Amino acid sequence: MNVDPLQGKARDAVRLCTARTNIFEGAVRSGKTVSSLLAWLRFVRAGPAGPLLMAGKTERTLKRNIINPLVEILGRKRCRLVAGTGELWLLGRLVYVVGANDERANEKIRGLTLAGAYVDEVTTVPESWWAMLLTRLSVEGARVFGTTNPEGPRHWLKVNYLDKAAVHLTRDNDIRQMSTGDRLDLHRFSFKLEDNPSLPTAYVEQVKRENVGLWYRRLVLGEWAFASGAVYDMFDSDRHVVRGPLPPLAALPAAGVDYGTTAPFHATLVAVTAGEAARLVVTREFRYDSKAVLRQLTDAEYSTRFRTWLGADRPDWVAVDPSAASFKIQLWRDGLSNVVDARNDVVDGIRLVSSLFATGRLVIHESCAGLLDEIPSYSWDDKAAEKGEDRPVKADDHGCDSVRYAAATSEPIWRPMISPPKRQAA
Repeated sequence: MNVDPLQGKARDAVRLCTARTNIFEGAVRSGKTVSSLLAWLRFVRAGPAGPLLMAGKTERTLKRNIINPLVEILGRKRCRLVAGTGELWLLGRLVYVVGANDERANEKIRGLTLAGAYVDEVTTVPESWWAMLLTRLSVEGARVFGTTNPEGPRHWLKVNYLDKAAVHLTRDNDIRQMSTGDRLDLHRFSFKLEDNPSLPTAYVEQVKRENVGLWYRRLVLGEWAFASGAVYDMFDSDRHVVRGPLPPLAALPAAGVDYGTTAPFHATLVAVTAGEAARLVVTREFRYDSKAVLRQLTDAEYSTRFRTWLGADRPDWVAVDPSAASFKIQLWRDGLSNVVDARNDVVDGIRLVSSLFATGRLVIHESCAGLLDEIPSYSWDDKAAEKGEDRPVKADDHGCDSVRYAAATSEPIWRPMISPPKRQAA
């Protein structure tokens, strides 16, 4: 991989990486990761002696997002991951590699003495783990480098750390040096999409079209914005509802199942339309509300009704709510061999569905009355937002969850098949 000389904000951020804590935050593909890696490599070469650490939500995501690009930049001789040991040899130095996806990850670093650390997507690790990491950086001259996309303005990273930065390179390219108040030895570098001059214009336009509302503010502008109001505020019944006969279909990537006993059971079938303007369409739904009919069904009864509803349609995957273990077993016993745990990262799944709605690549047939009733009222939880969490209100969300399960789980199947967003006229 060739790395072009840094320009503008990326160059300034690397130059200003002189604090104990250095955080690169902001929009996607804005240059923050590349500049943070170059700052980290400079520190690895010239920083104090002692063990180093690199961390992410999981070791797999760290390898994909950070270590693989480092291998491309440096070559395997200077960046070598020793499989199964949790150790990376980087420019001749030993680096411990860990995942930090829950509170138990604290045990992985307890007792370490570190000279430096790099953390990918800091907002995805527990606050307690981050606090523990800072206590481990006890070697004189130790530094930590971190990256993240913005989340809500009440997130612990922003309130307890970023807002207390001693130096802030702002989204507007101002360098603010804070000398008053409860300041930390922390330098903050805020990026927006336009800060990366190497991106093709067509790509920038596409990212802007794919991200609207909340996602535009966070992932394009780099703002720490509240998740509030309707989740799918871009949904327009005139644009996103198919009336009359369904168009010809080319594939059935998935059925999504949100399982419920006292709560409603809701399944949806997602297809890919045929032709050059291919897109996803929710063709039909199956919904059973035990409270409405005053009778709960057993797993066996749900399985019978669900399989009858599928009929001759055989989707590639039946993506079921991961918590519905007994129902999945029942489906397997009844002959459905393509049952899988649905991909259930809620916020990532919502972002995916939002992008598909925003670009007109996901539509819903008018027969899906339950789903269409839910979408306008599917809202962000304001109380959760005040705590720094992104979470929808858990009410009237069963159809929305089933579509998210189907779309997110089968993305590798449908992604190569659907049309890219249409370029807007100049």
